[in-house]
Amino acid sequence: MNFGPQHPAAHGVLRIVMEMDGEVIERLDPHIGLLHRATEKLAESKPYNHSIGYMDRLDYVSMMCNEHAYVMAIEALLGVRPPVRASYIRVMFDEITRIRNHLMWLGAHALDIGAMAVFLYAFREREDLMDCYEAVSGARMHATYFRPGGVYRDLPSEMPQYAGNARESKKDIARRNEHREGSLLDFIDGFTERFPGCVDEYETLLTDNRIWKQRTVNIGIVSPEQALQSGFTGPMLRGSGFEWDLRRKEPYEVYDQLEFDIPVGTAGDSYDRYLVRVEEMRQSNRVIRQCSDWLRRNPGPVMLDDHKLSPPARTGMKEDMESLINHFKLFTEGFNVPEGQVYRAVEAPKGEFGIYLVSDGANKPYRVKIRAPGFPHLAALDEMSRGHMLTDMVAIIGTQDIVFGEIDR
Repeated sequence: MNFGPQHPAAHGVLRIVMEMDGEVIERLDPHIGLLHRATEKLAESKPYNHSIGYMDRLDYVSMMCNEHAYVMAIEALLGVRPPVRASYIRVMFDEITRIRNHLMWLGAHALDIGAMAVFLYAFREREDLMDCYEAVSGARMHATYFRPGGVYRDLPSEMPQYAGNARESKKDIARRNEHREGSLLDFIDGFTERFPGCVDEYETLLTDNRIWKQRTVNIGIVSPEQALQSGFTGPMLRGSGFEWDLRRKEPYEVYDQLEFDIPVGTAGDSYDRYLVRVEEMRQSNRVIRQCSDWLRRNPGPVMLDDHKLSPPARTGMKEDMESLINHFKLFTEGFNVPEGQVYRAVEAPKGEFGIYLVSDGANKPYRVKIRAPGFPHLAALDEMSRGHMLTDMVAIIGTQDIVFGEIDR
């Protein structure tokens, strides 16, 4: 049976060969289709700073979190730390990315199992977060914003505004620009104030909805032992009752200075994983607000002042020959990284996203290996699905939050 595409992020590249007894699944074998782009091998043939954009395209709904692990691995080999302001910006955008991922997951998963309206609600808020990405990087998705030594640039002091047009009245345009009058931080603060109310709306639609519970309660149960043995991380592990989160257990950047809770499930079913992800959005909102408050009070550099890592200012580059050469060499040849090997991981929205780098002292990595959180989740699909009905398969694929960009990399 060619089963799919069910999740929009599975894109028709998941073929599931099933053995059925009537409508009950006896066993299944997931076949991954052609999405293999050889990311690890491509990264080994390019300078370190050329591959940041490839990381965006692995789990392509959690872009900056992927960049974060890769950039942290390079920084560890170089023995440098970014300025504190850059760390706060990185953490803030990690959490913006987490909410973006979970909104995509919630809308798509709900649509898959019959709840039509949530998709529209979730994408309404996701659009605001895309505007945050666009404000700092110029791109709505593939940002390449995190760089070794900091971030590409500081937060902009003004937000782009909607221009007037013949189809909308001045009143409508003014309403759409209501939160865009000030800086990016003002826009983010406006979002953090109204977002808890938006999450309440999603919960009103789903949490006590009889049909939603029939489709998710006791579906795809994973015991704590199974979750550990299968190598689960992220909401898939926390849904089974393990309070394991890298942001708390192995803190990186400034997570140890921020207050947030780790939501944990009890039953290990699809419904608990839904509750965990919804609560994670609320906690991410708290973290974003704390970062925003800190960034307002503490101006400063967002990139190390090391011309081996950071490009000269554009004005200097256009006036000074030495700066021009420096700029050209940085973006063509990159920088040499000391010999060594390192593994760095972040708590990405789907689980532990890790980068293992081996350097031989050149300007490009000798080896790159990527630990994608979705891979062990997909590997457990057979075990999670046995004994369930064919229609439950849709809910189980959805609850795993699969994106094939990272699984078949």
